[in-house]
Amino acid sequence: MSVPGQTKKPWMGHSTTRGNPGSFIIINQRLMAKRRGYTLIILMIAITVLSIGLLVAIPIWQTQIQREKEEELIFRGKQYVEAVRLYQLKHPGSFPENLEKLVEEKCLRKLFKDPITEHGEWDIILLYRGGQMKRRKKMKSPQRILVAPLKALSSIDSARIIGVVSSSTKKSIKIYLDQETYDKWLFFYGQDPKKMPGIIYYGQEEED
Repeated sequence: MSVPGQTKKPWMGHSTTRGNPGSFIIINQRLMAKRRGYTLIILMIAITVLSIGLLVAIPIWQTQIQREKEEELIFRGKQYVEAVRLYQLKHPGSFPENLEKLVEEKCLRKLFKDPITEHGEWDIILLYRGGQMKRRKKMKSPQRILVAPLKALSSIDSARIIGVVSSSTKKSIKIYLDQETYDKWLFFYGQDPKKMPGIIYYGQEEED
């Protein structure tokens, strides 16, 4: 009950900020800002860890891919060696003039590409016919072969193909028959795996 002559005082039991929605909005915004900051830090850490993982994984992955290509190179090279051997059985004393002959004579299922190079073209290994008298005089001289680009095959008279070799000069991961570059991984019919033949490249004159 109010007393006549007294002025009614306002209620002072609680803070006047209670029920003020603006205060809650400010507090929520600060909390959300902190959460976003934590989320950003966690995201940056995750990206850093992922980047380090990729830096480690990519070289391993590339090495594995290269090893698989090397195994495929050996497989395909030996397919051509076997195809030339079968051709010899069908045509004793003669050799194919081009790789297509091996497929036509059903000695090879299909023409395999060089798995090491992007263009996939082999260098061709042919019987070397130069220096016949020299080889008779030098019985200890190594076997010699002629290596020519596939594109040059049409300009070689009476070409006698005995095998293939990659045109890549890159260093290999695997050592094959003591050779560390792909252009020395030779695959040809009549090859002695224990002896590296003398290589004469197309357009190169035989040294005395």
